[in-house]
Amino acid sequence: MAFNGPSTLAVHGGEERWKPENSLTTPIFQTATYPFRNMGERLAYNTGEISRITYGRYGNPTQLAAEAKLAALEKGEAALLFASGMAAITTSLLTFLSRGDHALFVDQCYWQTRTFALSFLPRLGIEAELIPRWSPGEVERRVRGNTRVIFAEVPTNPHLYIPDLEELVAAGRACGAVVIVDSTMATPVNLRPLEFGVDLVVHSATKYLGGHNDLLAGAVVGAGERVAAIKETQAYLGGIPDPHGAYLLLRGIKTLALRVERQNETALAVARFLEGHPKIRRVWYPGLESHPHHEVARRYLTGFGGVVSFELAASAAETGRFIDALHIPYLASSFGGVESLVEQSAFTSFCAFSPEERRALGISDSLVRLSVGVEDPDDLIADLERALAEALP
Repeated sequence: MAFNGPSTLAVHGGEERWKPENSLTTPIFQTATYPFRNMGERLAYNTGEISRITYGRYGNPTQLAAEAKLAALEKGEAALLFASGMAAITTSLLTFLSRGDHALFVDQCYWQTRTFALSFLPRLGIEAELIPRWSPGEVERRVRGNTRVIFAEVPTNPHLYIPDLEELVAAGRACGAVVIVDSTMATPVNLRPLEFGVDLVVHSATKYLGGHNDLLAGAVVGAGERVAAIKETQAYLGGIPDPHGAYLLLRGIKTLALRVERQNETALAVARFLEGHPKIRRVWYPGLESHPHHEVARRYLTGFGGVVSFELAASAAETGRFIDALHIPYLASSFGGVESLVEQSAFTSFCAFSPEERRALGISDSLVRLSVGVEDPDDLIADLERALAEALP
């Protein structure tokens, strides 16, 4: 039976109805290797007569169950789980890029993705180019005959810009590039990029997919042939997940749709509150009409996400005092979990960038990124209002 509802998919998608020992949940297969019963079985495996798991670096039953669920959620042919989101990104890039190739990246991609593109890939003879901001036709103007990868995030961090997926795909088709989209912030509840022709979707499963700030994992989803190629690279590089992390991911995903729906609603309420507050200079949230990509977001997203970025009409020190005055959000550099988190972006995620680089990216000293959790919206808004009054009397 095919499932379509987001919550039904999150709970049942990709899962076998009956699991080992009639367990309701997928067990944790805590083993590194898988013995053969005899040499006949080993030889049958060698000749392809039977298929089975042999060693933990090439797969684990708990991992395979999580991958099947991820593929179902993204409506992809196959998925591959990793030890972290960065392992998923770097392994995918190294699979499709070789010496002499050219790759395009949206300039507001995750800072470590950006650093890997600009600092590591050139050491391999690969040229990485950033697309500054996002404007119609920009990708088409920058692709070359040797462009092999086009990489974007939807939404971007921290200003939540929404690249035009159809433009990305058209440019990729024209030059034969693999189009990869980091959809961590969107989640498969709000967006499924594969449905718009994107080749591969990557996630930091640490964030919304896990949802409880208690695991590290990454994933890539797409066509079976491409995912198989990445799996071969993963076997060399070793960025594999552990069985317990895969189990936690399976558990977390089952409430994904419920959590994201709540976070969509809360973030929109918070964004509207902040936009009307006299001590806030500007709010970035794609659900607001004031966001430069609001119309593009409406075209692609079914929900606008749980992250709100805003700039205080204040100094860096005053912004820090505002963050310190908050009682509900924790000061931490992540997002997507059940607890609300907050950061002063210039001094957390972008602290390694020079002041000039931050200015070029629009990261002011008073920019705050708030990731809403599943707390009551009224409590969160009251906390923000009180902290603003205390820090900026």
